[in-house]
Amino acid sequence: MRNANVTTPFGRRPMTLALVKGQLETADRNPSKAVDKWKVFRDICEVKEVFGLQDRALAVLHALLSFYPEADLSDERGLVVFPSNAQLAIRAHGIAGTTLRRHLAALVDAGLVQRRDSPNGKRYAHRNRGGEIEEAFGFSLAPLVARAAELAGLAQQVAEEKLRFKRAKEALTLCRRDVRKLVSAAMEEGADGDWAAIEDLYLALIARLPRLPRQDQVDAVLEEMQLLREEIVNRLEMQLKTEKTDGNAVQNGQHIQNSKPDSTHEFKPRSDKEQGAMPRPEMRRLAEPPKAFPLAMVLKACPEIRDYAPEGRITHWRDLLSAAVTVRSMLGVSPSAYQEACETMGPENAAVAMACILERAGHINSPGGYLRDLTRKAARGEFGLGPMLMAALRANGAAERRTG
Repeated sequence: MRNANVTTPFGRRPMTLALVKGQLETADRNPSKAVDKWKVFRDICEVKEVFGLQDRALAVLHALLSFYPEADLSDERGLVVFPSNAQLAIRAHGIAGTTLRRHLAALVDAGLVQRRDSPNGKRYAHRNRGGEIEEAFGFSLAPLVARAAELAGLAQQVAEEKLRFKRAKEALTLCRRDVRKLVSAAMEEGADGDWAAIEDLYLALIARLPRLPRQDQVDAVLEEMQLLREEIVNRLEMQLKTEKTDGNAVQNGQHIQNSKPDSTHEFKPRSDKEQGAMPRPEMRRLAEPPKAFPLAMVLKACPEIRDYAPEGRITHWRDLLSAAVTVRSMLGVSPSAYQEACETMGPENAAVAMACILERAGHINSPGGYLRDLTRKAARGEFGLGPMLMAALRANGAAERRTG
């Protein structure tokens, strides 16, 4: 009879309608059903927040399950375990008595175990002459069998939610990085637009996130952050397309004007940018950096580079490139530092930089470190070869006047 499955707790512990409901639902389970006790335990660990359980409560449940002798929970072997509090405390890693009782009550309130109290409240079992248990008083694990499918479904749902939350946080981290670096690049390189206002929008979005955000908070900020990133990329893309169009027009005009490569006016600068300032990073991605100065000007400003050229003469840019490699080795500049300079400035401009460094080698403690510093500044658009080359030109002109 189902009435026999409803029991009340011993002593001062109250009986509630929730306990009655749980006992009746447990009584409706399939008595022939068996479940893996440790799989059920793992599912409960996954959904502990759903039941409001702490880690200590899970340790107590683990201890209770360890007193069940079989791996599968089944009615055929009985579902009541009856360890004393002292035994439970030992298997629950030395938990204090008051803490043990509190977490046992939490497991009961969560509907994961049920009390089957004896007349005196003690936990024990009646055995027949063959030693088999006829009746036991303690904690029934029957709810775990009855709710195994429910717990498995909850565990899967929680795992999926955790995965979605993790992916949302990862996406937000990437989006934050993109927005921050794109805005910084735009501000540092002088891109058109009110980037300070966009940065304020970014900071306002970040300020809405608490230290430990919920998934709905992350999702809301992520959606707005993605819109902000899309707007930034669109603005930069439009500007780059405009600059590329303008740059192509300027290059076409220069090609027509400079159709005579041996002319004394070759690469004559018309502005500071043409004088040797490094092209902006986005423009370097669109086209190879041009040779900024006439070769004759470079050799006049840096005559010492000739001594390291094949046969002691430089008549073409390839001769200068070859001499620069020799100078690089002679000055102790690492291959990686020179390669980075070539990739950032372009091979010709890197060779010009090496020629200028050679002219001032007696005043530079670390030519390699100096070249790396120039390369970093060039990557940020803060360095141009023009002033450096002109300084060398003036210095050599003054020296020629003194010796003449």
